[in-house]
Amino acid sequence: MKRFIKSIFTFALLLIPTCFVYLFFWGFVPDKIKSNLNYGLGSGGYSYSRLQEVKNFKEVDILFLGSSRSYRGFDTRIFNQYGFYSFNLGSSSQTPLQTKVLLNRYLDRLNPKLIIYEVSPEIFYVDGVESALDIISNDKNDRESIDMALTINHIKVYNTLCYAIERDLLHLNVDFHQPLQDENDTYISGGYVERRQLDFSDNKDMADVEFVSNEKQTDAFHEIIRLFKRQGIDYLLVYTPVTDDYYENFPDNENFDDKMKTFGTYYNFNKILNLDDSLHFYDWDHLNQAGVEIFNRNLIEKIKPTQISCEKSTSGLPIQK
Repeated sequence: MKRFIKSIFTFALLLIPTCFVYLFFWGFVPDKIKSNLNYGLGSGGYSYSRLQEVKNFKEVDILFLGSSRSYRGFDTRIFNQYGFYSFNLGSSSQTPLQTKVLLNRYLDRLNPKLIIYEVSPEIFYVDGVESALDIISNDKNDRESIDMALTINHIKVYNTLCYAIERDLLHLNVDFHQPLQDENDTYISGGYVERRQLDFSDNKDMADVEFVSNEKQTDAFHEIIRLFKRQGIDYLLVYTPVTDDYYENFPDNENFDDKMKTFGTYYNFNKILNLDDSLHFYDWDHLNQAGVEIFNRNLIEKIKPTQISCEKSTSGLPIQK
């Protein structure tokens, strides 16, 4: 029996480094071939550029959080025109599990006076794998990454995290630079991503989906709200505009609105604005620049003067910081 236990122990000691070596070389295999490891350094959404730039920001007026609807929907330049110094910490498919990680890393540095948190039914039923891979690939990896991986408990997240840590230890990303433009988008300082051309949605029909809440996401969301309250940070919960077809894809929107109102000030801009699906969106759930400008200026009107002290010039116009 002792020999058997010793053999198992020896096997485990050999297996662990072997797995790490295997994952390292497997990480260089094209994604089309491998399905259990997805390392996307500099992937779409400009998370790498955003998560590098945030390290140089502090003491902002407004911090934006949420999914691609956040970093494609809240234009920091427009808020700057009104005197609000802001940063957009959105990320692709960001769920409360990733929001919590980013807040634990950067909230104290940014020390916002107001947080605008983009929410929608989707963030409460997805597993968070896609967004976890994005954060792991494009930001530092620490205890927060490990806790997130353990909570999601998915082999793809574990593999990608191990591979990302290996790359960090070997300093393989020190010379990486992400271009700030691609065929469709431009990264704007402050975390916003602008659609380069005024594309328009083709407004195709969509099938209904069943909304099933993910308990892990719900718990993480509750923790986030408690964090805001504990630190005395004002916050707004905002359901950004989507096309009518996409909005109607979720049959429980009324209950979702009622639930969000219990957490604090909440605005559903799908009910506040009457945007045109064909003119103001470039796909089902993302505004084009024309839609962004209408949405942002309407949102700014709802920010209470007491929430952020906006300095004014003698001409009455906001002073840009």
